[in-house]
Amino acid sequence: MPKIVHFRDDCIGCFSCIQCAEDNWEVAEDGKVNLKRSQKKNKTCVAEIAELEVENNQLAAQACPMGIIRLLDDQGNEV
Repeated sequence: MPKIVHFRDDCIGCFSCIQCAEDNWEVAEDGKVNLKRSQKKNKTCVAEIAELEVENNQLAAQACPMGIIRLLDDQGNEV
């Protein structure tokens, strides 16, 4: 199952990810963005996503000005 890895500490709250894939992202109280259904691992948040969510989240990763969103395939390779 594909995964999203989000380096939340570096988020500047521009919300481009929400515009691309609102089903996976939400605004937090601190003005940054949270990855929905994620688990925190060290300094990252990781969430498994369905194959049909990959395309929109690739757009979110490309739109992020901080470059803090990564998509990984089933083998852990960056998509």
